[in-house]
Amino acid sequence: MSNHIHLVKLCVGTETVEDLLAWQSSSRAQGRDGYPRHVTRMWPKREEALLKGGSIYWVVKGFLQCRQEILRLDEVNGKDGIRRCAIVLNPTIIRTTTAKKRPFQGWRYLEPDQAPRDLSSRPSEEDPLPAELAGALADIGVI
Repeated sequence: MSNHIHLVKLCVGTETVEDLLAWQSSSRAQGRDGYPRHVTRMWPKREEALLKGGSIYWVVKGFLQCRQEILRLDEVNGKDGIRRCAIVLNPTIIRTTTAKKRPFQGWRYLEPDQAPRDLSSRPSEEDPLPAELAGALADIGVI
């Protein structure tokens, strides 16, 4: 059994993985250190396991499509004085095999043996399959 865990999170407001990359390249999505971050109300109870090699797997338009390594968790306080968690991410977005995911709130933990495989061996000049097609092919075991 692995000693780390991952998160699964809906990527609200994006249509494609490229939209996620564009958002994270903006100054609004980055901390002072230049790393992209996702700020959330709740602090992960499994922080120690997340920081031992965990990633955040992004669900875009109903399909799990990519991941980013979690670098650290920073405490941030909003203008309202409420403590929040900034999940600081490696700026490199790694495409994964596609899996259909139903909507949910917050995040879900994901065991490493349940995580989709990376598509890092895919040639970078080749366009990825549309999410719906990749999901259908994954459902029948083609990819």
